[in-house]
This record gives sequence, C-alpha cells and structure tokens, in this order.
Amino acid sequence: MNLARENVKMVGKLAVVVAGMFGFGYALVPMYKAICEFTGINVLAIGERNITGLGNTLPANTQVDTSRTITVEFDANARGPWSFKPAVRSLQVHPGELATVMYEFRNEQNRRMSAQAIPSYAPRQAASHFNKLQCFCFNQYTLDPGEKKQWPVVFVIDPKLSKDVSTITLSYTFFEVGSKTPPVPGGTTAQAPAGAGAGA
Repeated sequence: MNLARENVKMVGKLAVVVAGMFGFGYALVPMYKAICEFTGINVLAIGERNITGLGNTLPANTQVDTSRTITVEFDANARGPWSFKPAVRSLQVHPGELATVMYEFRNEQNRRMSAQAIPSYAPRQAASHFNKLQCFCFNQYTLDPGEKKQWPVVFVIDPKLSKDVSTITLSYTFFEVGSKTPPVPGGTTAQAPAGAGAGA
C-alpha cells in the first residue's frame, strides 16, 4: 500500500516537472526575442521588427554624412594593347555612402593576355579613407583576343576623411602580367599584388 502511494507521489512530481519544462519551452521563444532585441545581438530579430513595424523599410545608414559632398574622379591608364576606361569620369558622393562605378576592358591584341590593375590616389591622404568593398584590382584577369569585359569598383569614403578634401582622384594602371610593373601616376612606385608575376 505504501509502495503504491509512493508511486502516485512520484508520478505527480514527474507530472509537475514535465508541465514546468513545457511551460519554460513555450515561453523561451518570446523571451529569446525580447532579450536579443534589447541587447541588439540578433540581427534577424531586429530586421523582423523593422519589416513588420515599418512597412518593409530598411534602417537608415546613420554613417552617411549628408552635410558633405566629395567629387571622385576616375582615371584609367593602360600599359599595353588594352582599351581600358571608366563608364563615368566622376561621381559626387557623401562620405559613408556606398557607390559603384563600372570599368570597361578590351584586349586589343591578337593573342590571349593576362593583366592586373594597380590603384593610386590623389591626394595621398585619401588612400587610407577610400575603402573598396569590391574591385577588379583584387585579381588578375585573362582575356581572349578582342574580348571585352566590365567589372565594378564598389567603394565607401570614410567620414573621418579630412574636411579639407573635396575631390579625390582614383587612378588605375592596367598592365600585362609578366611585364615590368609600371610606376603608378604621381611618380610613386607601387608593388604588384602577390602573385602578379604569374599568369591567371
């Protein structure tokens, strides 16, 4: 009789534990979302809140300095039988604003060629504030005779750039891999990126 009573008590205790675990698991999801939104750890939770509460609008980029406008000029120099030019000669951007410019390449030689570009900046102080997120200068490219390609440069200018700078010139020198690396515009010799001495 005592054994049956103990079994009933044990079953009751287990039932309470199971109910508690179920309740905790049920409450865990909203608790997790609340904690993540409060701490800002879970980007997905924040994005969900923005989408459901603000009519599918994305949060504004607070890093853009709309009080300043910088003119970015694009220069292209080819060392060898290449046609190499930017789609536009200049853009006006705000510091912190994401911008993209396309460059066009064409192999004018009657043979397959590999090449790579080296960037330079004017004024020089702009170099450390000109952040390229995507650039054809990161890689070597091989083009067949007469082949034409377009590649982008995606960049952001750091808002910490001195306010004295209102114009930046981004210059590229495009040269054949395996040839002597040419000096970059401005008279400063640049070293070719690692691996530039081998064909792509």
